[in-house]
Amino acid sequence: MKLIKKDIQHIANLARLDLSDQELDTYGKQLSDILGYIEQLQEVDTKGVEPTAQVTGLENSWREDEARAWDDSERVNAINQAPEIEDGQIKVGRVL
Repeated sequence: MKLIKKDIQHIANLARLDLSDQELDTYGKQLSDILGYIEQLQEVDTKGVEPTAQVTGLENSWREDEARAWDDSERVNAINQAPEIEDGQIKVGRVL
């Protein structure tokens, strides 16, 4: 798929890239080559092929998240490592 310079400039603007004319030519050719390869891949017959996210056979090894009460020495040790403490609790910045 051959992209025209106007399309390449539009893509660069969407990506907030300020490209020189030379860069537009270089990246435009590379992007056109990538899109051409994708077109080639779309011609492959995939009927009967089951979709897959990965092919290694690995499975997630999740564990249950179980709350566990800390004894006083663990709690004091954790709080003492905090950069800022207020009223016996770790003070953190606002998250908006």
